[in-house]
Amino acid sequence: MSNGIVVQKYGGSSVADIDKIRLVAKRIARTKAAGKKVVVAVSAMGKTTNALIEKAKAISPSPSRRELDMLLTCGEREAMSLLTMALIEEGLEAISFTGSQAGILTNDRHSGARIIEVRPFRIEDELERGRVVIVAGFQGVSYKREITTLGRGGTDTTAVALAAALRAEYCEICSDVDGVYSADPRIVDAAQLLHAISHDEMLELAASGAKVLHADSVEFAKKSGIALWARATNKDGGGTRIDFQPERERMVAAVTGQQPLVRIRASGGAAVEQCLQVIEASSIPLTHLDLEGKELRAWFSTADVPDWSAIRGRMETLLGDAIEFGEEGAVTMVGNGIGGNPGLINKARQTAVATGVPLHAVSVSPLRVTLWCDKQHVDNLTRALHKAFCE
Repeated sequence: MSNGIVVQKYGGSSVADIDKIRLVAKRIARTKAAGKKVVVAVSAMGKTTNALIEKAKAISPSPSRRELDMLLTCGEREAMSLLTMALIEEGLEAISFTGSQAGILTNDRHSGARIIEVRPFRIEDELERGRVVIVAGFQGVSYKREITTLGRGGTDTTAVALAAALRAEYCEICSDVDGVYSADPRIVDAAQLLHAISHDEMLELAASGAKVLHADSVEFAKKSGIALWARATNKDGGGTRIDFQPERERMVAAVTGQQPLVRIRASGGAAVEQCLQVIEASSIPLTHLDLEGKELRAWFSTADVPDWSAIRGRMETLLGDAIEFGEEGAVTMVGNGIGGNPGLINKARQTAVATGVPLHAVSVSPLRVTLWCDKQHVDNLTRALHKAFCE
């Protein structure tokens, strides 16, 4: 039996200024008028998070992750308060909560924490009083009572985790795009809106650089069975439904690029062991790892590693000439079963050759084929693969 709860998430571009906040408030009011109990997770306004990071970097090239978390959570608190005020002006009763007030408990990792549990008692009480509840996204509190952040895009995860804990009817991830596309429409003109995509495919896309949804949010949705929609803020319907495997004529659902990625190469048994120890101690979220004999290669994005310069310095001091660093890019095709299709993999390789893109490596999983290349070739290879497989 439905409890009438709907969770909505609004990204930074949707609340970038006061006028946009008012429009979001009107959209929430329409949902409330339809008889729903509404909970909203909101991101910081526009480029606020980037501006705060720039201030931190001006003080320190390798800022403390803890202090950076304390700083960055201010952005979402600003947005939640202003949106709540806008709702009150619309004639609704509303209240805002920080992540910790909303009962979002995480592990103790700063800059990229994972949600362990959600205790939404205060939210449930306020919904029963008829209020709309606005929650600051991207943040929680650890079991050590430390303020933590969930990584870039973490407001998606806040929304889906709340939807799961509240047993919501569905969860909407609202942004300035209509949903999930077959490629980033800013890079590929022929990108097509996907009306449906499976959890597993979306998880591969998110983990491979697609910015529409945070990977952890898709994991939560899959585990909890929540119907998840990616929709445009300026529309009340449509978008992409993420929760089942649609029938498609083509095997490849979408193509996404990622760059720059840091590449680490360590050589020698002792160096490999020491490198792995630093990666573990620093909680570096790896995108890919190759470990063969006495050589290690690892790739990752520095988006959730704000103190990378300090970590790199420790590696250089510890390993000396046994370690080298570089930057690469990766282009990933996602689709059900494509990683086990030799013909498709070979066609992808031939497409790269015909486009003039030298490949460093190809890696596969059952739902993914990833081509590794120099970072400057990522956009061209994305366009070429999309044309070959999705158009």
